[in-house]
Amino acid sequence: MDAVDAVDAVGGPRFGERVGRLVRHEGRWLASLVWWVARRRVGVPEGARALPYAGAQAALTYGLAFVFVVETVGVSLLLRDRPGLHAVALVADVYTVLMVLGGQAAAVTRPHVLDPDGLLVRDGARSELRIPLESIASVRYDLRSRQAERGGADGGREGGGLLELAVAGQTSVTVELAEPVVAVRLLGRRESVTTVRFHVDDARGAVAAVRAARSAAERAGPVTPG
Repeated sequence: MDAVDAVDAVGGPRFGERVGRLVRHEGRWLASLVWWVARRRVGVPEGARALPYAGAQAALTYGLAFVFVVETVGVSLLLRDRPGLHAVALVADVYTVLMVLGGQAAAVTRPHVLDPDGLLVRDGARSELRIPLESIASVRYDLRSRQAERGGADGGREGGGLLELAVAGQTSVTVELAEPVVAVRLLGRRESVTTVRFHVDDARGAVAAVRAARSAAERAGPVTPG
C-alpha cells in the first residue's frame, strides 16, 4: 500500500494537509485578482487554446458583489460610533467582497486549456484535472442543469466515477473516458473518474476543438478508439 492509499484508507487526507490546501487555495484566488487586473491568464502556454467558462456566472457574481458593497456601507454607518466593532465588521465585509470577486477572477484567469497533449479542466482556483487525449473515448455537447442536485464539500458532484464541475448550476460538455483518471478534490480527497462534465461558454466550439485535437493525435499515433 503506497502513501496515497494509506491516507485514503483512514478516511482521506489528514487535517494538516487539508489546512495547507485551503491556505494555498486562498493564495490562488488572491493572486487571481492581480492577474485579472493585469489581464493575464494562468497556465495557458503558447499554442494552447483557452476555453473560457466564467461568462455564465458573471452576472450573479457582480450582483452579489454589489449587494455586499451596499451592506458594507450600511454596517459602517450603523457602527460609526463603535470604532472597535466597526473595524472588525469592515475587515470582514471587505474580505467577503474580495472573496466573491476572487472567485470570478480565478475563473477568468484560469480557463480550461486544450493543447496537443490533452485537456486541462479547471474549477477556478479550487482544483484542476488533466485528461490525456488518448484517454478520451468521446466528447459531446450536453447541456444539463444541477438545480436539484447537490455538490460535495470538495466541490463538484461526487460518486459513481463522475466528476461534475458546474458553473452557475449547469454543465454543457460531457467527456467519457476510455480509462479512469484520478481527480484530486479541493481538500485532497482522490477519486477515480470515468466521466467528466463541465461548462464552457462556447460549448459547441469546445467540443469541435477537442474532437479535432483528438483526431490529430490519432493520426500522429494510435489512441483508444472512440
